[in-house]
Amino acid sequence: MHTSGKIDMTRGPIMKQVVLFALPICLGNILQQLYSTVDTLVIGNFCSSASLAAVGTSAQPVEVFLCIFLGIGNGVSILVSQHTGSGDEKGLRRLTATASSFLYLCAVPLSIAGLFLGPLILRFMQAPADIWEHAVSYLRIIFLGTLGNMGYNMNAGILRGVGDSRASLLFLLVSCAVNILLDIIFVAGFRMDVAGAALATVLAMYCSWAFSIGYIKRKYPELGYTIFPRIMDRKMLREIISVGLPLGLNNSIYSVGHVLTQSLINAQGSAFVAACSVASKVTGIANVAIQSFASAATTFSGQNLGCQNYLRLKKGGKQIPFYSGLFTGAAGLTVTLFCRPVLGLFTRDMAVIELAVIYIRVVLPFTWAFAVFNSIVCFINGMGEVKYPTVINILMLWVVRIPSAYLIGRFIDGKYLMACFPISFLFGMLCMLAYFLMGSWRQLRQLAAQQECAQLPEGRRDAGETGCE
Repeated sequence: MHTSGKIDMTRGPIMKQVVLFALPICLGNILQQLYSTVDTLVIGNFCSSASLAAVGTSAQPVEVFLCIFLGIGNGVSILVSQHTGSGDEKGLRRLTATASSFLYLCAVPLSIAGLFLGPLILRFMQAPADIWEHAVSYLRIIFLGTLGNMGYNMNAGILRGVGDSRASLLFLLVSCAVNILLDIIFVAGFRMDVAGAALATVLAMYCSWAFSIGYIKRKYPELGYTIFPRIMDRKMLREIISVGLPLGLNNSIYSVGHVLTQSLINAQGSAFVAACSVASKVTGIANVAIQSFASAATTFSGQNLGCQNYLRLKKGGKQIPFYSGLFTGAAGLTVTLFCRPVLGLFTRDMAVIELAVIYIRVVLPFTWAFAVFNSIVCFINGMGEVKYPTVINILMLWVVRIPSAYLIGRFIDGKYLMACFPISFLFGMLCMLAYFLMGSWRQLRQLAAQQECAQLPEGRRDAGETGCE
């Protein structure tokens, strides 16, 4: 298989390989944050606070519709990494062809459903009256980009699975450049308000998807990637659904929870909604490494499970979450200290800025716990064990976050509603750390111990000295 740009996670220093894999994704996340931030900057400076709030609240309905497929896309990435680790190139071709066909089967109906049902979700979320028209306009245009969005994410997942994380950076570079240029033209130039921002995002998504198609076909012809539906291998489809559907259902449950959380936020008024929208952009700057380490964890565990390197799995399961939490904690504290001048770039409304400062100071110092949680979740998912993370995600959201948000808003003060996030982060992290005490991890440790003993010179395999039998 073509190796340019690929990182073999089954050999070499663990964290060096993880960082080399995660760095392009991290840079890509920065680019993604950049063009998301440009949206907010342009709208905040050329439109009203109501427009800013409309864009912030419209993200949840989009997430609800796309979450199941994006979970299935993560399942494809996991399967690709496992087939890559085992060296099954024939299986990779069937998997890739089936995934690209499955894309169209899902994307077209989701686009149509989103156009008609998206506004109903906004109504359920109690979107404030002064942002309603803007939110509906933004939402309907964004759903026209569903195929491009899902296609890009599917292709990026395939490439991460084979160990090529640099490609995502190239795709996002194209998307970012197109989005920023069109934002300036449509919103600042033509004064199209949120509709212009949505149109710029849609066109950027399609450009990124088209670029990803060309990249895969040129760099990895052995994958047999097809632009249009051709092959639907039943065995591969069952594998995709068996791994990806639980992840997608977990995402959907999470997304419905986000809708309920957003409805509690919306009940605080448009200024609070705008503040949360702006603050989330700033926290996103500090949290760029979280998804990078998580993606590296998935590929790392998938490839090493594929080649049955249990000793390396055991080491990576501890090291990756630790360094993800360490980096995120340092970045979070730094951004918290300097958040006020950064927030001033997004809006001149002092009421919005003050509420956004509260949000950041309450949430950002604790996102290191979410980084640890997310890395462990993705590491376990990469091994194909999706049930336990799914249960913890459900408990984290429905038993901890949403009730906490309601109780804070009801009995303390609505402007501290965001405290529900750090509470849930800490709960989720503790539950995922408990995984390392469970039977499946103990079994992996035993297999790792056997491999470690097998690697020792025969003279050192002394039970009293090394624990080998």
